[in-house]
Amino acid sequence: MKTVTWEIDDRGVVHLTLNRPAVHNAFNDELIMELTGSLEKSAGEAGIRALVLSGKGKSFSAGADLNWMHRAADYSPEENQADADRLAVMLHTLDNFPVPTVVVVNGAAFGGGVGLVASCDIALASDRALFSLSEVRLGLIPATISPFVVNAIGQRSARRYFLTGERFDAATAARIGLIHDVVPDSDLAEATDAMIKQILVGGPQSQIAAKALLSRLRDKNDEEDSVIWTARLIAEIRATDEAKSGISAFLNKTPPPWHSKP
Repeated sequence: MKTVTWEIDDRGVVHLTLNRPAVHNAFNDELIMELTGSLEKSAGEAGIRALVLSGKGKSFSAGADLNWMHRAADYSPEENQADADRLAVMLHTLDNFPVPTVVVVNGAAFGGGVGLVASCDIALASDRALFSLSEVRLGLIPATISPFVVNAIGQRSARRYFLTGERFDAATAARIGLIHDVVPDSDLAEATDAMIKQILVGGPQSQIAAKALLSRLRDKNDEEDSVIWTARLIAEIRATDEAKSGISAFLNKTPPPWHSKP
């Protein structure tokens, strides 16, 4: 059985679903490889507009499968490092996915599951979702997911939740910046579709460029002054066919060529 299911709809929206419901969609080496492969496959699809990540069953993801982690503890140092590297690659691939990503948290998101949430652009959650960065309660630390989680919730919230491992609800997740919108569980599918429709209104190439812009601003390792390269970037973007057609459509009060009615 596939640990990650993949489908693409006629709008160019890819749907990836974690598919280990019996163990709350916990990561193991197989799921990590399949999710990474599915993300790479999706990124290569022509005409892709968005990606939706969800979990099958009652939970979104319980993080690392403890049986897998127990086995990994007995690996050689080289095997252990390679295993950790594969998890890091999975998160990096999701974080750097070229088009908008939406994560739909239907239930528990613990440990590495929070890392998946933080690696997506837009995060929606059911009002019954629960979250925890629970690693310290197992004698571990949230090392691999930390760049993505700290980027989402900031150092101040990370100091609390990395150290306590306590559970917190969806409202708290929204307050600290991990989740954008919390909706009643029965409305989660409708809210997801509404968000996808909002994405489809935007220009596909401009969204790709906007994601690249955000990544470069976040990394803060540029030798070039951001004032200079951002000015150059907008000069380049507004000369593209997509920008010209979008501006003309706005002035003429007509839909742009990529338009999908929200």
